[in-house]
Amino acid sequence: MSLLKQILIRFAPQFILELAKSWKKNIRRKELDKQRNLNIALTKEILIKELRRIGINAGDHVLVHSALSKIGYIENGPTTLIEALIDVVDDNGTLLMPSFPAKGRNKDHLESYPFFDIKNTPSQMGITTEIFRKMPDVFRSFHPTDTVCAKGKLAEHFTNSHYNQLTPYNEFSPFRKLCDANGKILMLGTTLNGACTNLHTLEDAVDFEYPVYDDKIFEVTMIDANSNSSIVKTKVHNPVYSAKRNADALKPLFEKEKALTNDQIGDAKTMLIDANKMFEVLVKYYNGDGVTMYTPYGKKGNLKYDS
Repeated sequence: MSLLKQILIRFAPQFILELAKSWKKNIRRKELDKQRNLNIALTKEILIKELRRIGINAGDHVLVHSALSKIGYIENGPTTLIEALIDVVDDNGTLLMPSFPAKGRNKDHLESYPFFDIKNTPSQMGITTEIFRKMPDVFRSFHPTDTVCAKGKLAEHFTNSHYNQLTPYNEFSPFRKLCDANGKILMLGTTLNGACTNLHTLEDAVDFEYPVYDDKIFEVTMIDANSNSSIVKTKVHNPVYSAKRNADALKPLFEKEKALTNDQIGDAKTMLIDANKMFEVLVKYYNGDGVTMYTPYGKKGNLKYDS
């Protein structure tokens, strides 16, 4: 993300940001309508071929962050993308997607709605994730803010220990378990800064020196799959500190360390990330130079990454 864009996002009035977002959406909608009218469509067969080409294989465990509109016009919409992903990882692999319930910051969400129903609370991470959440044989981790859905061989394993964890990205979370399983992260039309939640695994793995978690501990009412109610305590990220993120500046480091490869599917730029390699790089550079997504060039700000 450019410095100018960071400044605009941080300091521009909210209504200006919303207008800009709406304007971009309208332009993209017209582009997709044009593709549809010209019968330029990504079919399931094309998507399967492309997903395999960029490095997703049978038996892989893949966490997908996607921006559907950026990919291009897809025949029959998000269901086609989900089915293509499931076919590529096959019965020996696992498909995972975030299904977070908050439209904005988790702190704002829990302050107004400290409640989570594992079966009925919708995902706010885009229509693709919500369709996936409702599919048969999909498991969902029982977490009030950073819940993940999974389908496939290790779906239950990835999601079964997220309950009652004070922080969402520790070793019991789907995010760390993905690292331990040598899984992959597919960024499909999304950026590190906007969507790569696995970057937070560093914060729960080390004695993290920056105040990324808010001081307030929330109590949330949780409704499980059998309609039983319980109360859990959870921390959320500090919105003030979250605004300091510059995760995209870490991309050259991940490229240099062979943790990330770039490609494209349809109109969307893609990144395929080795989850465990990225985690190891984060820990190594944090311990050595204080590198984080908040300090991407190290504590002294003088690191350079030549990919």
